[in-house]
Amino acid sequence: MRWLVTGAGGMLGRDVVDELTGRGADVVGLDRTALDITRSASVDSAFAGHRPDIVVNCAAYTAVDDAETDEARAMAVNGEGPRLLARACAAHGARLIHVSTDYVFPGEDRTTPYPEDHPPAPRTAYGRTKLAGERAVREELPEASAVVRTAWLYGAHGRSFVRTMIDLEARRPTVDVVDDQRGQPTWSADVAERIADLGPRVGRDASGVFHATSAGEASWYDLAREVFRLLGADPDRVRPTGSAAFPRPAPRPAYSALAHGRWQEIGLPLPRDWRAALHEALPRIRKESRP
Repeated sequence: MRWLVTGAGGMLGRDVVDELTGRGADVVGLDRTALDITRSASVDSAFAGHRPDIVVNCAAYTAVDDAETDEARAMAVNGEGPRLLARACAAHGARLIHVSTDYVFPGEDRTTPYPEDHPPAPRTAYGRTKLAGERAVREELPEASAVVRTAWLYGAHGRSFVRTMIDLEARRPTVDVVDDQRGQPTWSADVAERIADLGPRVGRDASGVFHATSAGEASWYDLAREVFRLLGADPDRVRPTGSAAFPRPAPRPAYSALAHGRWQEIGLPLPRDWRAALHEALPRIRKESRP
């Protein structure tokens, strides 16, 4: 069984390739220069050359604020690219795992996690384009695809909030962090493990939408304090502030925690708590951060 991972130069894509390689899988990882999912010729060439059985789509336009003024480009990558991949999978008899986001939900007036079947209602251009990708995949490949939504990702590769806090702890006496947005800090390596577990079951006893985030909830302020604590620094150096202190073109969800019921349905354990994941992840992130 051969895996093909798109967007393999990104944080999650690299972790998916590493996880599958560690399991002894036959895996090919293609970054944006090797596979442009917005071009049908590039998609067709990749499928003809590698003949995958399972495709994991980690390619995405993730600049949430830029998408507000560049929605056409975001839609090409997040909406039409997944459709091209799904059509190619259908033509070649392959299965597809498509990575999506909590931004498909509005994040307003809610205090309990969104279940997988909750009606989406994105408030941002980024969320609209990611929802378009979800729908395209499910339309083109309903029986042989899975959508994996994740959120608040951090990892050993690339930029993230956790890496920023590590840097700021070393350079500033205090840091102001938003305390009125709640979600689920999630280690990308944990998501990669979930994807590797799910892949062989897609099209057999698993399809549809799954939520791959850590368990529990936190604000960005809570997360920053936990990073400082694990670094051996005083968590009180992190000071709470409201979202209004950091205005953005795209509104951030006030509450975007996701429920995990689908994993239980297919017999896989629920995700671990975000604090346990961060405790394991932080040494690796610090190691990768060193020159």
